[in-house]
Amino acid sequence: MRQGRQFPTATPEEVGLDSAALRAAIAAASSPTRLNFKVFRNNCLIAAGPQNERTGGLPWNLWSATKSVVSLVAGIAVDEGLLGLDDPIGDHLPPGLGDAEHRAIRVRNLLTESSGIEVAVVSEGVTGLGQLDPNVVAQALAMPIEYPQGTTFRYSQRAVDLIAYVVQQAVGEDFQAYAQRKLFDPLGIRASNYYWGRDRSGNTYGYAHLVMAPDDFAKLGLLVANRGNWGGAQVISAEYLTQAAESSPGHECYGFLFVVNGPGCGPEFHGLPADAVKMSGMMRQDNYIVPSLNLLVSWTGFTVPGDVGFVYQVLRPLVGAFREPALPDPGPFVPLPDVSITDPMMTNPDATLAALGLGPYAYPGCDPITCLGKPLPPPFADWPVGCFVVGCSTPTPGRR
Repeated sequence: MRQGRQFPTATPEEVGLDSAALRAAIAAASSPTRLNFKVFRNNCLIAAGPQNERTGGLPWNLWSATKSVVSLVAGIAVDEGLLGLDDPIGDHLPPGLGDAEHRAIRVRNLLTESSGIEVAVVSEGVTGLGQLDPNVVAQALAMPIEYPQGTTFRYSQRAVDLIAYVVQQAVGEDFQAYAQRKLFDPLGIRASNYYWGRDRSGNTYGYAHLVMAPDDFAKLGLLVANRGNWGGAQVISAEYLTQAAESSPGHECYGFLFVVNGPGCGPEFHGLPADAVKMSGMMRQDNYIVPSLNLLVSWTGFTVPGDVGFVYQVLRPLVGAFREPALPDPGPFVPLPDVSITDPMMTNPDATLAALGLGPYAYPGCDPITCLGKPLPPPFADWPVGCFVVGCSTPTPGRR
């Protein structure tokens, strides 16, 4: 595999797919809402969207697919023996930060979103959109604990910010610097070609705001499809990726910050084999990855009302195009349950007020002006020129 963005290509027939059958998948994925679309098999690009040449190098917010990137970085730290999956996070936090109950949370339970802390998905994320957060680590440690850890899946934004910080403490290096050196550099992803947002205390956002070119996002998917190997070098162990792809006790369709194809998760994967996993972001920033087929389907863009069946319309004909091996048809479209924004797991004003130093979830000593004794820069002070939340207008936004 090459270090640049010119991927090796092959015809579908050369890698065991039928071109005529694949055309229906390509047509479905050529929607104007898909700014970039790629299909790889055996590390070769076999299908591409009509806008790829224009959009492939322009960074785009991966939203929650950022979480899976955090998992990869955490996995490298685990491989190096710097972080243990069963470590209480208090082993790596500075003295005095967080109470005993929060410090007892184990690393694996942050990775599986089963830490037990209360969540408010939208209310936690909205302060990141405006970069109001004084300190997401302190905010995570101030969220009440609702459940015994390891028992209940709750999709938390702050918990992923917290695990990014724990990794940083464990490796003794800025999280983004470590990610660049250990994950991005081996893949030829340059620091100047992406932007990764930070809160106003300098902590890396783990839940979203990795603004990365679709071509580089695809490289991360190829790494997972190759079980952590890149060009003969083992960047992350196959053992960690195997664990990351296993169903967790709290949710059969979620592993270590990856969506996984566990029992009963078929409607999410529309006929892909059991080892399929997904790096999944809001508005469908997705890498669908199947290591057993050495297959990657990667797309970025946005969603519009009415395209509920988009993924099915792409993946069903893709599955049908396989000749070596032949794959069973997934059958009719099964819509996934919709979660209302009024669900208590989605919104709680206290989670938003905490960023202002107000309400019961505010961490002592943090407000919009100072946090933990340090003055804070204004919102968006860290964002490079040409980038704003959704994406960048320049292919080289990084500032290091």
